[in-house]
Amino acid sequence: MRAAPEPSADPDLFRQLVAAYLDCRKHKRTSASALAFEARLERNLCELHDELAGGTYRPGPSVCFVVTRPKLREVWAAQFRDRIVHHLLYNRIAPRFLASFVADSCACIPGRGTLYAAQRLEHQVRSVTANWSRPAHYLKCDLANFFVSIDKHVLLQLLERRVHEPWWRSLTHQVLMHDPRADVECHGAAALFARVPPHKSLFNAPADTGLPIGNLSSQFFANVLLDALDQRVKHRLRAPHYVRYVDDFVLLHPSPGWLNQALADLSAWLPAQLHLQLNPRKTILQPVARGVDFVGQAIKPWRRITRRGTVAKVLQRVAQAPAEQLQASVNSYFGLLRQATHGHHDRARLANVARDRGHCVNRDLTKAYP
Repeated sequence: MRAAPEPSADPDLFRQLVAAYLDCRKHKRTSASALAFEARLERNLCELHDELAGGTYRPGPSVCFVVTRPKLREVWAAQFRDRIVHHLLYNRIAPRFLASFVADSCACIPGRGTLYAAQRLEHQVRSVTANWSRPAHYLKCDLANFFVSIDKHVLLQLLERRVHEPWWRSLTHQVLMHDPRADVECHGAAALFARVPPHKSLFNAPADTGLPIGNLSSQFFANVLLDALDQRVKHRLRAPHYVRYVDDFVLLHPSPGWLNQALADLSAWLPAQLHLQLNPRKTILQPVARGVDFVGQAIKPWRRITRRGTVAKVLQRVAQAPAEQLQASVNSYFGLLRQATHGHHDRARLANVARDRGHCVNRDLTKAYP
C-alpha cells in the first residue's frame, strides 16, 4: 500500500520564511545561535525552506535553564532556526485567531501588554463602581501550574478548527506536539534545577502534556486554549466586567453571590473541558475598595499604583546593580514606574538611589545620566 503524499507547501513559503526570520532576529540578533545562522544566512534559509517544503523538517535540540525572577521557573530556548519556524507559523495562523479574541484578553497580543491589562481593569472597576460611587466585589483566579498542565490534544482540537490548509495543519501539529524533553541540554547548576517544585517542572509532566515556557508558539497556543475560557465567561456566564492576562483573570460584579456562582461554574467547567484546575490558594473574593492587585499594579480608589513589593525589589536591584549596568537599569525601571497613574513618589525614591550612586536624573524623573 502506497503512503499518502506529503501535503503541498505554500507556494509563497520562502517569502514568508524571510519575513519570519526578520521578525525572529529583532530581539535575538546578538545571541550566539542567531549570529551563527546569520553567518550563512542565504544557505541556512534555503536549507530550512527545502526541509519545510519537502516534509523533512524536524525540530532541533532545546536549551533549558532556570530563572529566579520574577519567580523560580524553567525556561526552554529552542534553536534559532526553530524559532524562525515558530514565527512562520504564528504569522500565518495567528490573525485568524486574534480577530476573534475578546478585548479583555491580554498578553502575546499586539498592543495588549501589562499596561493595557492594568488600564483595562481600571476602566472595568470604574464602570462597575460607577466611578467609585457604589460598592462592588472582585473575584481573582489563577490556573494551577498552567503551562505544564496543558493537554496538547485538547489544544490541537481548538487549533484545527481554524487551520484547514493541510500543510499548515501538519506544521501546527508538528510544532505543538514536539516534546523538547527528548533532546535537551540543561544549562546551570543542578542545585538551581532542584529548587524548581516538581509539579512546576516540565520534566515531570505526563506525555503530551505541557508547553515549554520561552517560545512564541507556546504563548500563542496558550491564548488559543484560554480563549475558550474567555468565551465561556463572556457569553455563557455573561460577565459584564472581566480581564485576563495569561492564566490570571479577574471578574467584577456588584453581587458577591453572583461571583460565587461564577466560581462554582468555572471550577467544574475548566477540568471537564480544558483539563485545567483553579489554584485555590490564589482565589480571592473581596470588595473592590480594598484594591485589586493585578499585573504588578494595584487599582485603588482614584489611583493606580505599582505594587509595594515590586517597588521595594526595584530599589534593591538598583542599589546592587553593577556600575556598567546602572544607567540602563534605572531608565528601564523609570519606564516601569511611569505606567502607574500615581507613581511620582516611587520615581522620586528611585531617583534618590540613582543619585546616591553618582548618576544625574532629569527634573521629570524619567531618565538617568552618568
